[in-house]
Amino acid sequence: MTTAPWRDPALPAAARVDDLLTRMTLEEKTAQLYGVWVGAATDGDGVAPLQREMTADYDWDELITLGLGQLTRSFGTAPVDPALGARALARAQRRITAAGRFGIPAIAHEECLAGFTAWQATAYPVPLAWGAAFDPPLVEELGRRIGEDLRSVGVHQGLAPVLDVVRDPRWGRVEETIGEDPYLVGTIGSAYVRGLESAGVIATLKHFAGYASSAGARNLAPVRAGVREYADVTLPPFEMALREGGARSVMAAYNETDGVPASADSRLLTELLRTDWDFTGTVVADYFGIGFLQTLHRVAGTEAEAAHLALAAGIDVELPTLKCYGRPLVAAVREGAVPETLVDRAARRVLLQKCGLGMLDEDWTPEIEQDGPVELDSAANRALARRLAEESVVLLDNPDGALPLAPDTRIAVVGPRAADALAMLGCYSFPSHVLTHHPEADLGIAIPTVLESLRAELPDAKVTFAEGCDVSDPGTAGFEEAVARAAEADVCVAVLGDRAGLFGRGTSGEGCDVTDLGLPGVQADLLDALLTTGVPVVLVLLTGRPYALGRWHGRLGAVVQAFFPGEEGGPAVAGVLSGRVNPSGRLPVSVPRVPGGQPWTYLQPPLGLAGEVSNLDPTPQYAFGHGRSYTAFAWDLVSPDTAEIGTDGSYGVTVAVRNTGDRAGTEVVQLYLHDPVASVTRPDVRLIGYRRVDLAPGESRMVTFHFHADLSAFTDREGARVVEPGALELRAAASSTEVRAVTRLQLTGPVRRLGPDRVLRCETELD
Repeated sequence: MTTAPWRDPALPAAARVDDLLTRMTLEEKTAQLYGVWVGAATDGDGVAPLQREMTADYDWDELITLGLGQLTRSFGTAPVDPALGARALARAQRRITAAGRFGIPAIAHEECLAGFTAWQATAYPVPLAWGAAFDPPLVEELGRRIGEDLRSVGVHQGLAPVLDVVRDPRWGRVEETIGEDPYLVGTIGSAYVRGLESAGVIATLKHFAGYASSAGARNLAPVRAGVREYADVTLPPFEMALREGGARSVMAAYNETDGVPASADSRLLTELLRTDWDFTGTVVADYFGIGFLQTLHRVAGTEAEAAHLALAAGIDVELPTLKCYGRPLVAAVREGAVPETLVDRAARRVLLQKCGLGMLDEDWTPEIEQDGPVELDSAANRALARRLAEESVVLLDNPDGALPLAPDTRIAVVGPRAADALAMLGCYSFPSHVLTHHPEADLGIAIPTVLESLRAELPDAKVTFAEGCDVSDPGTAGFEEAVARAAEADVCVAVLGDRAGLFGRGTSGEGCDVTDLGLPGVQADLLDALLTTGVPVVLVLLTGRPYALGRWHGRLGAVVQAFFPGEEGGPAVAGVLSGRVNPSGRLPVSVPRVPGGQPWTYLQPPLGLAGEVSNLDPTPQYAFGHGRSYTAFAWDLVSPDTAEIGTDGSYGVTVAVRNTGDRAGTEVVQLYLHDPVASVTRPDVRLIGYRRVDLAPGESRMVTFHFHADLSAFTDREGARVVEPGALELRAAASSTEVRAVTRLQLTGPVRRLGPDRVLRCETELD
């Protein structure tokens, strides 16, 4: 028997796929371009925007005779025992391969924003906490661990990471982002991609591009960003994650920019992504994003027209289920309204990816065949979740040394987030994302609360508790008891913050946008009431975004910020409060002074800063990169404080950092660029490098930043990325405003135009 060329693993993938395409009918090729969502709800509240309205009907047995591109969220739709789910997925794959002429399985994809979004899987800290940790190697390990869990149950593609750069923290999905700086987002996001891809799982970068720049911070609102904001803020993290992370998929965003929806933008999805950046993977639609071209954007009159627009722009796969790329697309091609070459182009990309996964080989079998249990929340996973949570907790303030807490003190724990396990989780954790629709199911994982963790952390302390109020409801009936408990204590720990949810069912999360940055509900009033007792109040925030804290500046004993720190977040926060953990987290987003002091991020040109031209002062209460420790550090610039290099040159900035305290600690050394004069306005400062430095008491180490002139590049008036000659300042700093040492550089030579091979990263050395 002769093996068809497309089945021959000895042939190049391109030759195999080209042979296969010649054998496939239009319907079979099109079937590779969509997914199906088995078990998706068609009534009630969903887990995707307009899920009920956009879910299409289909006959499964009939559908799979043509083959199938993707299977949507076999684990992430309802609580399913992981072992049973793995076997069910394997059975579905066997049915797909048996039903079609070519026996090609589907790619199974799942959400993995802060862990595998599946029942009984580890719930890790959210990406905003990754940003707070400033630790790419740890995040790479996180990605690898999540990828291994995905592959262990037969999943091939993960819909993460989110590489949107925060532009307005009122946006509900801030918790899903890594922060407000493109360099931080790019380096942390690339690390996650490397980890996920190293486990054999396709990483999907989202949301491409501009989604977080929506007007008024409203989900899916139009984007009115300029070309330079796109080029210098929005796009660099995606480019870095493709070039340095090796991501094999990109998800088109929901938004429109200047009247053009991303899902219909060929300049974005084809010219930039494929021609300029040489991307060869697949572009997938955000859920129902192709249908939205007709229903929300109204740039298409029919489903077939929406399919044509998306396919021509460069979207290869319709997710989560077929609506436009199914019968409407086939009919349009038959009628001559859509060129079949567009179908061939997308099908070729999909099949090349499947070939790389071994799915075109005759001996392919579903990965899961064993009958034993599947462990998705192992001890090793929990240890990693604990370490990342501990590194991400930020000590914002501790002016009078209220922290660490004494081991035998009287502590009143107050607040709506203190005794709720869900206070630790973001909206894309399985309990917050799915289990709210399944009240009969348990959480599936152990999630210690702050209250439980503090009692375990300080067994000799007398700990009392009062909830005080709800997260978002206006009732104040619990204030009296909360104040009474605080008045009886030596210290009050007020645990306030967000409840993650979807589409208005929470105070943070997708579709949970806010009008200002005041604490939700009556929590601010509860905090005021606690302060009237005169007892020191330690504020602990468990949130998905920053909230304005200027109202209490100078009145609190200490302030601790944790961004949805995951299932081990309770012990991590308790460890910081007790002093077992010396906090090392740094802010990935600025914390405002007043609720209306935003929208604002630290990436501001001179007119975006405080000045005499306006009575409004946008200066944050706590700056980007800020964070305190229980020890102290001294810095000294070792390299010369002035230098001259060419516009294609490089320079090493070396700083010695010494722990001057009496306990071990971690300093996060940050390097910022200040460009005094440029041909277009530039941010006053922007992050270009950073390094965590662990130091024992009295220990000193030297950090060297290898600055390349390419890192000073920006987009000029003609739209070219350039390095201009002139003066620069490299500021070694503990935050964007806490400068410890300055090196003044003079760039000499001609203006340089940069191509895609430019230097993206400031490498560091630790001696």
